[in-house]
Amino acid sequence: MIRKLQAVALDCADPVSLAEFYAGLLGGRVVVDPDDPEWVVVDGFEGTPLAFQRVDGHRPPEWPGRQRPQQIHLDFDVDDLDGEEERALALGATLLERTDQLRADANWRVYADPAGHPFCLCLH
Repeated sequence: MIRKLQAVALDCADPVSLAEFYAGLLGGRVVVDPDDPEWVVVDGFEGTPLAFQRVDGHRPPEWPGRQRPQQIHLDFDVDDLDGEEERALALGATLLERTDQLRADANWRVYADPAGHPFCLCLH
């Protein structure tokens, strides 16, 4: 039996800069192994650590296209959707969809991180 999820890893072109984005978003810290700088981890926040690995020729997913589908996305609980959106955008996120303005029952919004991976801020 699996004991716990160790990490969620995302491919990207620049693992350090993407790790810095998520560390700022989550209040975590960036950990770079000097022996393997192509694998960077963000930990020190509540939840499963995030890891980022450098991939040559990384091409980000398209939203909402299907030529390069998202494959994975991250959902983050927040207490203040507007405030956390402002903070995410200031850190370098891009707003992809204001789902809460399209559907009356929606309590989330969709963004892309600086490397193009989609993630959602979800009102808790």
